Amino acid sequence: MNKLKLYTRTGDRGMTSLYGGKRVEKYDLQVESYGTVDELNSSIGVMLSFFSVIPAKAGIHSFYTNIQNDLFLIGSHLSGAKVDLKIIDKRVTDMEKFIDDLDESLTPLNNFILPSGAKDASFSHLSRSICRRAERMVIKLSKSIEIDKKVIMYLNRLSDCLFQTARFLNKENRINDVIWKKD
Repeated sequence: MNKLKLYTRTGDRGMTSLYGGKRVEKYDLQVESYGTVDELNSSIGVMLSFFSVIPAKAGIHSFYTNIQNDLFLIGSHLSGAKVDLKIIDKRVTDMEKFIDDLDESLTPLNNFILPSGAKDASFSHLSRSICRRAERMVIKLSKSIEIDKKVIMYLNRLSDCLFQTARFLNKENRINDVIWKKD
């Protein structure tokens, strides 16, 4: 079997192929959508790379590794591939439980907080922002092509998850959230 080359030169003029072979501009909303999901996946990977060996973070690492696998599935769906998204419903339920579990160890939040803190927490905040952008793009894309509504729900819940994770990671790193001040 021949080894596939990383480069094909077929995109050198600003075009790329969707699943199934349709050629589109690289700035096409469909490409932007799955590309942003890919960016989110990479950002989560960076967040995980900052985890030190703290037992409380082991479960979080495993949780987000599953999320990264889901994001590949979602990216495939957004590129036009027919994929089975049945895991999404379960994962949304898992995310809600994860958020609630982390919430039990956190002080109630009564103000907006600045996205900052420890490196892992800061990357969780960055991932949340990328997730929100992906969600907005997928919603816009869903107005022109059929997108499984579970994907939008998943991204919405994931951004909440990443926010809660950032707060938890700051707590674990003994760093207080920085409250936003209007003045």
